[in-house]
Amino acid sequence: MERNPARAETSGHRRSPFERFVEWVHLRASQAPFFFVCAGIVLCWGVSVPLWADLKEWQTAIHTVASIFTLLLVVLIENAGRRAEEASQEKLNAIAAALVALMASGAREDPELRAAIKAARESIGLEERH
Repeated sequence: MERNPARAETSGHRRSPFERFVEWVHLRASQAPFFFVCAGIVLCWGVSVPLWADLKEWQTAIHTVASIFTLLLVVLIENAGRRAEEASQEKLNAIAAALVALMASGAREDPELRAAIKAARESIGLEERH
């Protein structure tokens, strides 16, 4: 499977189940209902204090759940962000390549324009070389 999601979509490759799951989580986590579910969990935890014999266990319960949940959510959101950034970069490269082609069509007599074209060509795909 290709590394760049923009190329994968345009070349006919389907997204993996994990990529579809990441997109689903990213969409749901960025909406208001997700916030209210999280707030509800915290509220239930706060109200449950009389049910716990030891306050330290009560605090440990929410800290453990929150830490694990946060780690998983951060990893999934970072994955979605990385893929979105790669897709945006691919689009910028395509726009830059089209601009270079347009500039090249009128650069026969202008040495400054030829220098700009050379610099632009060298910068296309620069993110993949670093």
